[in-house]
Amino acid sequence: MLFESTLYFAGLIGCAVFAISGGLAAAEKRQDIMSFILLGVVTGLGGGTVRDLVLNKPAIFWLAEPLYLYVCVAAAALTYFLAPILASKHRALIWMDAAGMALFSVTAAHSTLQWHDAWLVAMAMAMITASFGGVMRDVLLDQMPVILEPEIYVSASLLGALTYLIANAMALPTHWAIAIGVLAAFSLRGAAIIWDLRLPKYKD
Repeated sequence: MLFESTLYFAGLIGCAVFAISGGLAAAEKRQDIMSFILLGVVTGLGGGTVRDLVLNKPAIFWLAEPLYLYVCVAAAALTYFLAPILASKHRALIWMDAAGMALFSVTAAHSTLQWHDAWLVAMAMAMITASFGGVMRDVLLDQMPVILEPEIYVSASLLGALTYLIANAMALPTHWAIAIGVLAAFSLRGAAIIWDLRLPKYKD
């Protein structure tokens, strides 16, 4: 029961973090507060919505528990007032996005295992959950989606999901497996941000 509560709050935190990243993206474009809320909600809930539709779950997670929606609205609206005090909105956006990606990747892999036991499916759902909200945000802002930037992003999401799956298969306590997976995803993405790590491009 305690673990389920912790996982639930981790999901809320992930939604809030992604909603803040959506708000910061709106701040970069000097949008109004309603745009902050729209982009925050889309970024926070978009990936999980696509995941639940693909898995054909009985109810999309934020319709079954509207608190996720309330958290996204509140986080995005708060960002409207707090964004001016951030020294670098773009830098904050990148790190907020990295934290949300790590949380969503691993919790999505864990959630998918309850519906489908194939590792590849769990990893695909982790990638979709972690990235599609950001894709929707960037499309709405008419800018290059972060997952198509040359820096490592999707690879970090897949690493987090795979690390969790391996730890889970080794019968580690679930909360430890999730924590290790989140750390792996965030560490790789953080390293990519700091040292500009990139995968090699295709050469004609």
